[in-house]
Amino acid sequence: MITNHFKSTWRFLMKDRIFSLLNILGLALGICASLFILLWVQDEQRVDHFHSEGDRLFQVYSRNFYEGKVEASFATQGLLAEELKINVPEIALASGFEYIAAPGTKSNLEAAGKTGKMLGFYVGDDFLSMFTYPLLLGDKASALSSPDGVAISRMMATHFFGSPKNAMGQTIRLEAMEDLHVTAVFEDLPAYSSQQFDFLRGWAPFMAQNAWATNWRNASPATFILLKPDTDPESAEQKIKDFLYQYIDPQPGVRQELALQAYPSRYLNGVFKNGYPSGGRITYVRLFTALAIFILAIACINFMNLATAGAVKRAKEVGLLKTIGASRTSLALRYLLEALVLTGAAVVVSLALLFMLLPLFQELTGKQLAIPIATARFWLGLSGIWLAVGLASGSYPALYLSSLNPLRALKEKTAQSGALFRKGLVVFQFSLSIILMAAMLVFQRQMDFIQHTAIGYERSNLLYIPIEGNLATDYEAFKAQATAVPGVLSVSKMRNSPTYIEHHTWGITWPGKPPGTTLSFTDAVVGYDFVSTMRLQLKEGRDFSSNFGMDTSAFLINETAVRAMGLQQPLGQSLDWDGRQGQVIGVLEDFHFNSMHHTIEPLIVRLDENWSWGTILIRIAPGQITPALKGLEQVNKALNPAIPFTYQFSDWEFSKLYHSEQLVSKLATCFAVLALTVSCLGLFGLATFTATQRVKEIGVRKVLGASVVSVVYLLSAGFIRLVLLAIFIAAPIAWWAMNSWLEDFAYRIEIQWWMFALAGSAAVVIALLTVSGQAMRAAMTNPVDSLRDE
Repeated sequence: MITNHFKSTWRFLMKDRIFSLLNILGLALGICASLFILLWVQDEQRVDHFHSEGDRLFQVYSRNFYEGKVEASFATQGLLAEELKINVPEIALASGFEYIAAPGTKSNLEAAGKTGKMLGFYVGDDFLSMFTYPLLLGDKASALSSPDGVAISRMMATHFFGSPKNAMGQTIRLEAMEDLHVTAVFEDLPAYSSQQFDFLRGWAPFMAQNAWATNWRNASPATFILLKPDTDPESAEQKIKDFLYQYIDPQPGVRQELALQAYPSRYLNGVFKNGYPSGGRITYVRLFTALAIFILAIACINFMNLATAGAVKRAKEVGLLKTIGASRTSLALRYLLEALVLTGAAVVVSLALLFMLLPLFQELTGKQLAIPIATARFWLGLSGIWLAVGLASGSYPALYLSSLNPLRALKEKTAQSGALFRKGLVVFQFSLSIILMAAMLVFQRQMDFIQHTAIGYERSNLLYIPIEGNLATDYEAFKAQATAVPGVLSVSKMRNSPTYIEHHTWGITWPGKPPGTTLSFTDAVVGYDFVSTMRLQLKEGRDFSSNFGMDTSAFLINETAVRAMGLQQPLGQSLDWDGRQGQVIGVLEDFHFNSMHHTIEPLIVRLDENWSWGTILIRIAPGQITPALKGLEQVNKALNPAIPFTYQFSDWEFSKLYHSEQLVSKLATCFAVLALTVSCLGLFGLATFTATQRVKEIGVRKVLGASVVSVVYLLSAGFIRLVLLAIFIAAPIAWWAMNSWLEDFAYRIEIQWWMFALAGSAAVVIALLTVSGQAMRAAMTNPVDSLRDE
């Protein structure tokens, strides 16, 4: 019996090749797209879940309450980890975590005649015992206890010394100034670790080299803790809530709290709202999971539409089979088998597409995704998709066909059966497609808005060079020689970079400051010519200048700071910044020094030409980038011979702020096009079916004088009405979804009606082109041929 079912299935597939091809191709595209999305989602969800003690690992964050606002940050005090471990019994291990080089840059290392730029962090002695980063050589407990000890990765050991074994005990020179000794070698970190680093140093040298970190009012490093087994995290969080007030006095109008976030959840939930973790990359994981389901649903709907439409052609077959004794159960099983065979073929085709397109998808997402073909879980999952899609897609056609009345079927009165259901499916799949197209437009418009909105300084032709090696002490000589390089217009420096100003202070006071008023300022440390190099706009006053000796104690503030302080005459205003007293010499027009997810905050800037780390800013004349880079490389080689010349353009750094959004925009575009393609495949099949069913009607109309245009309209109008209904349903859903996404941006576009009109018009035009081809073909048929009796 099963053999006969397979034979009849094969004959049916070969007899109606167009319908079979459309079904297989539509399902294959849907399954392939869904598999790609699920691979990406799975990769995102596995990040940081490989640590053996992950359920006890937490990151400490701080909540700050002031002026009716709540802000949260992972920045904590340099002394915090050790004090928590000593004073909170529930904490087994604790470690600080801070960059060795300036954030966004790597350190320069030299050993065994080789050089390299590597990413390193200062960590506490407990770090390697808390996290599951396997040690190949060395002891976890003591590897970082020595001030000059360093733990390096397998890759770094191989690069410098040929093997991990050869690396042990060897000397590595850091930034051409400090010798470190290899005390441990750890396995290269997996791609699904949110922490990525090449080497680690102990916490003692960090504290020794950064005196500011000994002040409990300063925060920057991250702090991780490992709770003791069976400890209640909420209980531990309550104990550390007011921990800082053991070391600092409360400030009027400000309250500081410590809290805990489970470390494995930090990667996907790294955004704070109202002082608590709320969203982040998890939003995109949920979005793409829904997208995978939508695309698979569209593909299944496509199959059901074509199958129910094709059922009319098989009405006589069903009637004859029932007349000779076939039961409804056997017929249902037969047609379910056909659906499973078609779905199986689609799964095979989707796998072929998956392997072919994987390199393109990896390039698009920036992830090294692998298809886990060697795991049973993958094949079980794929089998589950095959069965689920096959049964879901084939259930209605199977039940519908097996339920046909033999007499009614043999009289061919089933042409309108299932028509309402098919129309509903067309509306549903086009609604999903239009939602995706509208989302694509909003994503692209917001990205375009970000890229082209004036941010307050000129990003083009602005170069960043990390302050490293001799540049920390010879900056003045470097600036003099770099300014003389053809094409270089001006040179300045900055503690961080214009897109990464993250330091904050509450320590700003001024005469007449209202009692109880607390303002959080973003603070920056810069060199001379900062304003001209950045091409910032001064609302009033002037830039720092070497012609004014008192500028070493002067300040620049932005317009937001002026408004927040309530100053009527800001120039000459006396300020006190944690004991550093000076006057305001200039007011900067507001500029963005963070992503557009955040509002512009009050900013205060001070001068320090001797600041020993951060970024050198270089303004290059348009069209002079190549010769300027060559000249700057020569200057660096002369003054900083041990350190390779490296640089970044401001545009590159700015783009990094929106990597996730750019990825979402690209993926939304790709999958919107794919969803519409699959929908149109189904529409093409239905148009073909409709034209076939109405061939005699068309012949009669043509004999009676109907024009080709009127026949095309007759066949197309019904489908276009369905697409228009889909637009009506999709528009409010798309508006709600996109408005929710845009709420994460402090600066954003306004959703316009034309975005939905354009998405809908595109759907109508594509649907019309899909249907009109078949309609034209039917309209051009000779009525003699269409009216000929069988």
